Amino acid sequence: MSRTDSNGRRKPPTIHDVAREAGVSRGTVSRVLNGGHYVSPAAEEAVNAAIRKTGYVVNRHARSLITGRSDSVAFLLTEPQERFFEDPNFNVLLRGCTQALAHHDIPLLLMIAGTKDERRRITRYITAGHVDGVLLVSSHSGDPVAERLRAARVPLVACGKPLGQSSRVSYVAADDRDGAREMVRHLVRSGRRRIATVTGPLDTPGGTERLAGYRDILAECGIEADERLVATGDYSRASGESCAAELLRRAPDLDAVFVASDLMAQGALSALHDAGRRVPEDVAVGGFDDSPAALDTRPALTTIRQPWDRISSEMVRVLLAQIGGEDTSTVILPTELVRRGSA
Repeated sequence: MSRTDSNGRRKPPTIHDVAREAGVSRGTVSRVLNGGHYVSPAAEEAVNAAIRKTGYVVNRHARSLITGRSDSVAFLLTEPQERFFEDPNFNVLLRGCTQALAHHDIPLLLMIAGTKDERRRITRYITAGHVDGVLLVSSHSGDPVAERLRAARVPLVACGKPLGQSSRVSYVAADDRDGAREMVRHLVRSGRRRIATVTGPLDTPGGTERLAGYRDILAECGIEADERLVATGDYSRASGESCAAELLRRAPDLDAVFVASDLMAQGALSALHDAGRRVPEDVAVGGFDDSPAALDTRPALTTIRQPWDRISSEMVRVLLAQIGGEDTSTVILPTELVRRGSA
């Protein structure tokens, strides 16, 4: 269908054109565009066929004035900007959330707030109604963003269990503690007894839960806990390298290292190589995530696989349900041990 204005330029199809093509009223088309409530299946199919034929595109601005919604969602990363480019997990999660929202024709806006000022500005922007909901990634204990968004009644789903929140926040997470248990149990079964760990930040759920899982298996196997074998990283490659070097100085007899992220494990492998330790002959190394970083190491990294596709799709599902008025909810997904050459 093609129409032109007085200057001969092609005019985009309107909702009236769709109604005419479908043989229904304009109101029926409007109801289909806003969720299909009180519309028969036959009429809905006729409208959708007319939309495809005419090439009609919803005017989101006009619809937002009617519905009070922006028809967009924010992916909010509360980390410094350089971490977004360094850590492959964030890109994998962003891609998965973008694809999941595309099935609902909803755009995803990337927002990075690594400082207090950035978090304050972005929180103000979000609570002004510019997005319908937020997918919150990498929230640290004491970070006020989640509390402020919940207080403003903004639909919100976190990736990972939020720490220190007084109000209930919906979240989707891999089972960090159980994944850590599985990795450390694997190291023990391979004959290792002096097992060190490089944790993530202890103000994040991954940091605390993976450390707890490590300690669970030491206790279960009757291995005495030695705090000299615990070093705290920040999920960066550099911290993995410096922590592993420090562990070797403290406990040169260590024979395995469980590293709480693949990116940090890359750094740990570099430190072990520099110290002349063979992997896995002298020191076995296990990571966490099964990110692209796990395949870039030599040897390839034994790791715990997080189900990133399911995490992203579940985050989107829970958020859209919350936008639609449903209660908050929690989803915890199983992890999987992936055996490769490093352990």
